[in-house]
This record gives sequence, structure tokens and C-alpha cells, in this order.
Amino acid sequence: MKQIAIIGGGAAGFFAALTAAESDPDTEVTIYESGRRTLTKVKISGGGRCNVTHNCFEPKYLTRNYPRGGRELLGAFHRWQPSDTIRWFAERGVEIKAEPDGRMFPITDDSQTIIDCFQKQASKAGIQVRKSLGLDDLAMAPDGRFSLELTDGSFAHADKLCIAAGSLKSSKLERTLTRLGHTIEPLAPSLFAFNLADKRTHGLSGISVQNARVKTSRKGSDQKGPILITHRGLSGPAILRLSAWEARELQSENYHFDVSINWLGDVSENQLREQFNQLRSSQGKTPIRSKSFFGLPRRLWERIVEICEIGDRSWSQLNKAQETKLSTELIAANFSVQGKTTNKDEFVTCGGIRLKEVNFKTMESRVIPNLHFAGECLDIDGITGGFNFQAAWTTGRLAGLAMAEE
Repeated sequence: MKQIAIIGGGAAGFFAALTAAESDPDTEVTIYESGRRTLTKVKISGGGRCNVTHNCFEPKYLTRNYPRGGRELLGAFHRWQPSDTIRWFAERGVEIKAEPDGRMFPITDDSQTIIDCFQKQASKAGIQVRKSLGLDDLAMAPDGRFSLELTDGSFAHADKLCIAAGSLKSSKLERTLTRLGHTIEPLAPSLFAFNLADKRTHGLSGISVQNARVKTSRKGSDQKGPILITHRGLSGPAILRLSAWEARELQSENYHFDVSINWLGDVSENQLREQFNQLRSSQGKTPIRSKSFFGLPRRLWERIVEICEIGDRSWSQLNKAQETKLSTELIAANFSVQGKTTNKDEFVTCGGIRLKEVNFKTMESRVIPNLHFAGECLDIDGITGGFNFQAAWTTGRLAGLAMAEE
């Protein structure tokens, strides 16, 4: 009987195992998970709701949400994309719904629904799940099979092997795979919040601006979307996306860098000046800090007015220097970031197995025959919104099919 070993009991590992076992019921499939629990990231993702995927069904557009790996995933998404994921779950009794921002969750809004589905299907398919048992070392046996040295000192063998162990950061697998000839691209955190020590945000924790725009001081892409002020600094989708696209650059700067925020999104300086003139005409006698303008949260608006030292002045009393300062704080506010905070729900590592060393039709190593990869151990990472799980489902699916069919 053919034996398939899956290293890692997370999203990619389970999907690879289920695909292989369902495609070839005569194959013996075993998942080895070093932790005491499986599917831990599925459990906590999306605030415990599990952001399964994103309702983007055109592979060309889907790949634009991956700072690393988008080009390689294009063909893979033509074979397995969000619509396939949704159908797979539906066929197993789990309905997936879309939210206005495109994120997709089980209709139960409970990640346990996804976990229960996987565990039920694994039991049905006869998959062995061995917890608290990881891979310590790997070698090729004389008969061409894999010899697996496990963390409890025992050995196992497999005809096909899939590494789906998540991030290789602080993992023995990084050294093992390098020794066997694979290249590991530099590992760096992605999807993290920014720490600030700035009086402009002190005491404003919990305030969110929905359509802000943020960019770093270097020549990089700016990101638009919700920005959340936290007790430590800045978070929210726009911040997390920026951290993903510039993960390695920000790591090289030891997470000390400047960002510029336009709290008004796409409003330009000329447009803002024109709005100031309109307010002088229409609300000249209104004290500037008496109510929130430009759709900003009241407390944030009051803080900006305070920073600009406008006091009790009305719009008609606003002088040029104050107008310039107010304009800067609204659409080009500069903040000095001093470190990062990782969101446990969204944490992702960029870097991993060099993509040129993997055949993306089968997820098989181009260096070691019958060795496959799936999920975060690859140099693939997506922005927040269900994209990392979709990469896990897709790569796990292709690896599982290839291991079962060969």
C-alpha cells in the first residue's frame, strides 16, 4: 500500500491529506503535527470566524493580492480557486457567505464549523492524525522512499511526502531542506501593526477611519482602506496590507521608519483648500473644533485641531499658517514608527522555499522527487482578507492530487 506522509496539521496539510485520501482510498495517509492541536490558525482566524477565502473568482485579479507568489499562483488558481473552495465545502454541508468587503466566512460565523468538517472528513477517509509528533530529520532510504525521523525518536517511512508545516521560522526543517538542496528565501513577518509613541494618537484607541490612505517614505505602493488607532499605534486593513507589501524592506530597517497618512483618502491638497474656502463662506462663524468635519471621528478631529493650535477660532478666523498646518495633518500626517506588533489572528511569514524549485502543477520539488510542498512554508504570502487560506487550499489540493495520482 502506498504511504503518504503530511508534515503539518494546519489548513494546507489537512487539505492535502483529504485530497489525497479521497482521490485514492487505497492510499495510507498520515498527518504528523508537532503541536498538541491541529488547525490552530483556522481556529483563531477572523476573530474566531475563519476567513475561509475571498469572493474574487478571476485568477488574474486574485493573484494581485499576493506580495510574493502571485505569478506562480496564476496557473494554480486556474486549477483550484475560491469558487472551487466554496463548492468543496458546500458538498460537505458547510455553506460559505460573502461580506461586503469580499471576505468569506462559514454562515455559522464560527471557525469550529470548518474544523469539524475537516475532522469528520479525515475520519471518514481513514486519515491517521498523529499529534505532538513532528519531523526532526529527513533522509532518502536505499529503496527510494523517505525515512522520517520523528520528534519522539521513532522512525516512519513514506513513498510520498508533503511539507505543510507552516512558517519555517525557527524550524528544524529549514536546516534539513537546505541540506537536501533547497533554497530558503529570507523569512520575515508580514501582516503586522505599527507601534507609535506619538501624542497625536494617545487616548484615541479604538477609533477607525474607513477610507484613509497610508504609505512609507520610500518609493513604494500606498494602501487605501480602514486604519485603526490602537493603544500601541496603528493597525487595520490598510496598515496590514502595507506591512505585507513591504515586509522585507521594513525588516531591514528594524521596523523604524516613517509613514504618511491621508486621513481623507483621495482628497488632494488643492481639493482640501477649496473645501476650506467653502467652509469660510458657508460656516464662517462656526468654531472649527465645535463639530467634526470631513467625516472624521469626532475625537480624532478634535485632536487634529488641538495639534494645529487652532483653539476657539472659527473658519473665518483661520489664518494661512494654521490652514497649512491643518492641511498637512489631514492629508499628509507624518508618523515615526518604532517597532511592530503581530496580530495573532493574521500573523503570516513571508519567505520560505524558493518558488523556482517547485513545479506549481503538482507542487512537487524540482530538487527531490516525490517531495511536495503546500502552504506557508513556500515563499508565498497574501494580504489580509482570506487570501492566505486560499493559497493553502490551492497548493494543498494540487499536492494532494499529485501524490494520489502518481
